[in-house]
Amino acid sequence: MTDRVGQVLGAAGRLALAAAIFGSLAVAGCSSTRNQNAVALSDGPVTGPKDTGSFPNLNLRPQNAATQFTDAEKNAKLAQLTAAKSTAQANPGDTTAAADAAQLDSLKANHAKDALKQIGAKCDPALDPNCK
Repeated sequence: MTDRVGQVLGAAGRLALAAAIFGSLAVAGCSSTRNQNAVALSDGPVTGPKDTGSFPNLNLRPQNAATQFTDAEKNAKLAQLTAAKSTAQANPGDTTAAADAAQLDSLKANHAKDALKQIGAKCDPALDPNCK
């Protein structure tokens, strides 16, 4: 019986050793000291970024989408906004907005009840015993 245990452990040990050797060879085969993706450098001077036609080229400065405001334009726009703000504060609102708000509040209060009444009117007593 002792001989069989020795044979099983010996075979398992040899199998483990073979697996370790095979695994290390497989890993070593995947690595190399030569970089195949290396780019050859030119001997000439570096002139800066070049547009290669590929997207995106992060080396090129992006262009402005629109012309920038000048200080005079900025001040004119701020004056316009300040005038609109003072007009809005002087005339807090018209009565139609208040009427619309009241109508929306009544709709909010009654919409769920009205919708449930419409759904209940279409119920089938054969399917729903609570249908009236």
